[in-house]
Formats: sequence, structure tokens, C-alpha cells
Amino acid sequence: MTEASVSPGQYIQHHLEHLTLNLKTFTLGEGGGFWTLNLDTLLVSIFIGLLVFGTLSIAARRVAEIPGRLQNFAEIIIEYVDKTVHEIFHHKSTFIPSLALTIFLWIFFMNAMDLLPVDLLPRIASVFGISHFKSVPTADPNATFAMSLTVFALIIFYNLKAKKHRLLKEMLTFPFGPYLFPINFVFRLIEECVKPLSLALRLFGNMFAGELIFILIAVMPWWIQWPPGAIWAIFHILIITLQAFLFMMLTIIYLSMAHDAH
Repeated sequence: MTEASVSPGQYIQHHLEHLTLNLKTFTLGEGGGFWTLNLDTLLVSIFIGLLVFGTLSIAARRVAEIPGRLQNFAEIIIEYVDKTVHEIFHHKSTFIPSLALTIFLWIFFMNAMDLLPVDLLPRIASVFGISHFKSVPTADPNATFAMSLTVFALIIFYNLKAKKHRLLKEMLTFPFGPYLFPINFVFRLIEECVKPLSLALRLFGNMFAGELIFILIAVMPWWIQWPPGAIWAIFHILIITLQAFLFMMLTIIYLSMAHDAH
């Protein structure tokens, strides 16, 4: 099918479909319900992770008294994240700052894939016979929920580690006192379950909306695309940075709450 024969609706639908792998039959492009893997999300996420943290690893190995640009950039990011963590998280930990740095950089660069031309990666993939390829992992709810559920598992772990038997007392007595312990317990369960939902859906919703707007701009004639495309790209830089920052900050706050009594 040529580009001229594709309607705007078909173009949009095509760009919203993933490269899938059916884990039951191990066939590409075939849905298998729960056993369907969005292969493009997985590949792009892994590639960005290796690229970003491989670069930081190289910068760490090349530490010098007179730092170069790469070392300066790495030190600025690490110091900023470390300072942000210690303003909120008041316990000794080397893991939480490392986790925050990983979250911020990984999500930021996955979000930044939205700034690539809409047709760039799909056209490269089509050369190899791949009909669908989505380049923004964070516009896939599977990726955002995977990250948020990992944070949720850490929240549960640190609640149990830091509070031990006090956790049950806190769940049964806060905020309405021990006599209303069933209501307290239900409220606490709702509060905890909302955390991964809010983390995942906020990131997914913003990035999916941003991706959809870029696709809608790409549907326009080429001579109209540039002004709205440039304006939206500049504004979207703020969005991708803000969403990475919010995910990082909320993770730190939730883990700090897990360590502290109400």
C-alpha cells in the first residue's frame, strides 16, 4: 500500500500499533492476549538503557582532575539528583539516589524518543519487512505499569523492613483511631494501590497524548507541518522532562513515606 492510498485514519491507526510477538506461537504481528509481547517497547527500552548507562559508565571510568564535557555533564546530573533525594529522603541509603538517577535518566530518554520524526523508525523497520514499530516506550502502558509496579514492590519491601510489626498497627489505627480499624485498613489499601496507578497512568497518558499530537501533525500537508510541529516539539521538551522528574520525585516521596511513620 502506497502512502498516497492511505487515508488519515489508516495512517494514525498504523502508527498506534505495536510490533508484537505472540509468546505462545512465537510469531510476529499476531496478538495473543495476555501472552503478547510488545517487542518494539522492549527493544527500544533496552537500547536506551544500554546507551545511557553505558555512557555514564564510560564517564565514571574516565574520571580526571580536569574533567571533560562528558564528565561535567554526568557530575551535574548525579549531584542534582543526589541533592533532590536528600532533601526529601532523610535516611542513609546509597540505593535510593541510584534508583532516582536511573528512573530520571531512563524515563527522560525514553520520552525523548517522541521528538524523533514520526516516520523515521517505522520506515527503517519497513526496510527489514517490519510493518509496525512504535518508538516511544513510555506511550505503552505495559512499560509504565512495569516501572510503577517495581516501585510498588519496593514500597512494600521498605514498609516491612523499616516498620516491621508497627506497620500493622499503623494500618489499623490511622487516621481514625483503633475503633474504626476496618475503615482505616480499607483506606490504607486504597492509598497504597493508587500509588502505582497514578505513577503509570500519569506518565502513559501524557506521553500517549504527545505522540498522538505528533501523528496528527504528520497527517497535515508537509508545507503546514513545520510551524505547529516546531512549536509542539519545543513545548514537548518541557513535558518529557517534567514527566521524568515527577516519576522520580513521587518514587522518592513514596519510599520516604515507607520509612517514616505517619
